[in-house]
Order: sequence, then C-alpha cells, then structure tokens
Amino acid sequence: MTGKLTEQAPILLVRDVVASVGYWEKALGFKGRLWGDPPNFAILKRDACFIMLSQAPADHTIVPHWKIVDKMWNAYFWVDDAKAIYEEFLASGAKIDYSLCEQPYGVLEFGIQDLDGHDIAFGQDLD
Repeated sequence: MTGKLTEQAPILLVRDVVASVGYWEKALGFKGRLWGDPPNFAILKRDACFIMLSQAPADHTIVPHWKIVDKMWNAYFWVDDAKAIYEEFLASGAKIDYSLCEQPYGVLEFGIQDLDGHDIAFGQDLD
C-alpha cells in the first residue's frame, strides 16, 4: 500500500511578507495567516490550493525563475475555469503578466506577477 498526496504548497521568498499577504488576499482571493513577531512567514489558501510566503533576509536579492530561465514560473495552479479566474483577477487589480491564451500543450492559461516579480500561472487542462 502506498500513501496518497493530498495537497501542495509552493514556497516563495518575499521582501515584505505583510504586504505580500495583502496582495494575495486582495488581488488573488487567498486567505492567510501570519506567524512571527514581527511577522516573517505566512500560509495562504484558496479552495484546495496553498502558497507559503517567507520573509527573505534584508540583504537577499530575490530572483524570480523567469529571470534565470525564459518564461519559467515560480508556481503553477491548475484551475477548472481559467477564463472566470482571469476576469476575477483583472477586476481585482492583479498584475497580469500574460493574458489568457491557449497553449500548445493543451492548457488555457494566464500569468500574474506578485509584488516581488514571481511569475505565477493559472491553467485549465483542455483535454
């Protein structure tokens, strides 16, 4: 018998965890909790998806994946209605990185960026 994976949580380093939580909540509809005094870690959730945010040291340079590998995300969320989520994010002021488009790998997809330039994609499997 084997165990079953039930959820996942990408982890992003951020410059300001409190501001980042505010962005994820206001612009992307996640709800979260902060830890530390002062706050330095957060776990946010929307539906069955999680994201964790960790405060980077003040002298650390955050380098999003797309700056290392062209068009590479830091996190990818599978969704059941990419168009509806795209429209929701547009209305809530999310920073859209690339617009809703059908990818050659059979996914209806779009991307946003967070406050630190991380590229986050949302995709709907079309198969």
